[in-house]
Amino acid sequence: MLDLFKSIFGAPGVELNAEDLRNGTIVDVRTAGEYQNGHVAGSLNIPLQLLDRKLLKLRQLDAPIIACCASGSRSGMAARQLNELGIETINGGSWHNVDRQVKQLV
Repeated sequence: MLDLFKSIFGAPGVELNAEDLRNGTIVDVRTAGEYQNGHVAGSLNIPLQLLDRKLLKLRQLDAPIIACCASGSRSGMAARQLNELGIETINGGSWHNVDRQVKQLV
């Protein structure tokens, strides 16, 4: 039940698979202003409210998407929306959490 809750609503401490972190595309669904104040290096910024306009671009990615935001809530909504459309997406939770895990891989 907790895993279902995390996949829908996110969690700041979601542990991600190292292979997904290496091969996935990190999509930060916060606003452009939030993104400019700090983000995971190499991540794409596609605000949640613009996600539906970028579906073609997201479908062309040849890797799972790792969605992140400030707390995990918006990334959970993005992951649910994209997975329902057949686009493999993982809710990474907060961008700080994803950033920490990416840096641990280096």
